Amino acid sequence: MQLSSLLQRFNEPETLKMAKLGRELRAKGIDVIDLSLGEPDFDTPEHIKQAAIKAIEDNYSHYTPVAGYLDLREAVCTKFKRDNNLDYKPENIVVSTGAKQSLANTILAVVDKDEEVIIPTPYWVTYSELVKIAGGKVVEIRSKPENGFKISPAELEAAITPKTKMFLFSSPCNPSGAVYSKEELRGLADVFAKHPNIAIISDEIYEYINFVGKNESIAQFDDIKDQVIIVNGLSKGFAMTGWRLGFIAAHPDIAKATEKIQGQFTSGTNAITQRAAITALTADLKPSMDMVEQFTERRKKVLELVKAIPGIKCFEPQGAFYIFPDVSSYYGKSDGETTITNANDLCMYLLNTAHVSSVMGDAFGEPNCVRFSFANSMNNIEKGWARIKEALAKLK
Repeated sequence: MQLSSLLQRFNEPETLKMAKLGRELRAKGIDVIDLSLGEPDFDTPEHIKQAAIKAIEDNYSHYTPVAGYLDLREAVCTKFKRDNNLDYKPENIVVSTGAKQSLANTILAVVDKDEEVIIPTPYWVTYSELVKIAGGKVVEIRSKPENGFKISPAELEAAITPKTKMFLFSSPCNPSGAVYSKEELRGLADVFAKHPNIAIISDEIYEYINFVGKNESIAQFDDIKDQVIIVNGLSKGFAMTGWRLGFIAAHPDIAKATEKIQGQFTSGTNAITQRAAITALTADLKPSMDMVEQFTERRKKVLELVKAIPGIKCFEPQGAFYIFPDVSSYYGKSDGETTITNANDLCMYLLNTAHVSSVMGDAFGEPNCVRFSFANSMNNIEKGWARIKEALAKLK
């Protein structure tokens, strides 16, 4: 049977590919330290789990509205007002099975064949592939480490053409950890105000994991708010990756369009997660902030360990839980058996030699870099980076 040509448009996520390879080595009895996946190693806070248990006992076992329970969408609005001083109504909110589905719904609802989507590098691996699935064209703006992996208004303006339909970015950024300030976002917003037909997806999934203060949203600027689609969810800030719940806040027309698409794919997100999400979004955020404290300590330790390794240039992340160093000084080197020609070679070398998994930067639009997560225990972080240092020292 000949399969659909759609499968040729996009690639498997490198993050999932590396995790799969790591699992295969573990199945052979090898101790692999996973620094590839973007998943907090913490368990879901107890009060959220108890809310889910109560939902089961209360028989929340039936189909849910496609856009999400009304009281959950009201809770999302409460969260936006509390954390971001943004005013939304339930009609602006659509709840999905993870922020990835929220992104897919929105891109499929907005982007048509051959329309351009501007994405600053580095970017999360799925952004570009979803645009390809929609038939759109990815237009990259290469950011620079010396600029904090952030783009300027002039760079944005230069990338806009009559075919530009969407701009897609994250702050805090996966993988770089870059965080845009209010002033920097205002500069970008001034450009978008001149182009009211461009939709702006602001991925704020790492909102709480911010090491430089309160997170700022580009949706705060009234002159472009209707252009902005905020994507957020529970996975990162609440350690709820397996619960699968994301949401958008957008103009009602876009919200209705994404609801229509979701209605043909999955319908409503599962009932138990939705009930637990109400508690997560409206209860005390102390458990989330406690996790951020530990991420802060891990970031400090990772930066110390990386600094001790020759040849790695590392930007200090301001948010999320990754470092994204330039490792290109190792290209062309060999341990006598393996020659490193690119980031993929280096990642495979570290996996097979040091038994540490990472993700090549090409997947994020930056071929000179590799992403390492510090969403792992301090013990594993120290052990993993000791292995990395030893393996890299063999490359001459």
